[in-house]
Amino acid sequence: QVQLVESGGGLVRPGGSLKLSCAASGSIFSIYALGWYRQAPGTKRVLVASVTSFGKINYEDVVKGRFTVTSDNVNNMVYLEMNNRKPEDTAVYYCRADGDERGHDFDNWGQGTQVTVSS
Repeated sequence: QVQLVESGGGLVRPGGSLKLSCAASGSIFSIYALGWYRQAPGTKRVLVASVTSFGKINYEDVVKGRFTVTSDNVNNMVYLEMNNRKPEDTAVYYCRADGDERGHDFDNWGQGTQVTVSS
């Protein structure tokens, strides 16, 4: 079964930077898309950024120009570099991947990593 593990969360001051990493492991034949989502207390989980195997990238409007998503397709990794952090960026950040595992489609989530922006 494909597993996703996020790392890099923590406390950062407003205006600071943080980089999240997500590693996908398992019998992966191919990955169609990788994405980062976030969920603040009392809110729905929303897409922050995503990248497809063709290189198409999407960002949530409020993070455009501040966040950058990149992927390492050889090692099945996805990263989210977050600059100029704001308190409203505080949330649990989740990694998501969908693709092909041994001829079967998968759509899996990581366990999440807490990011807190506070002075």
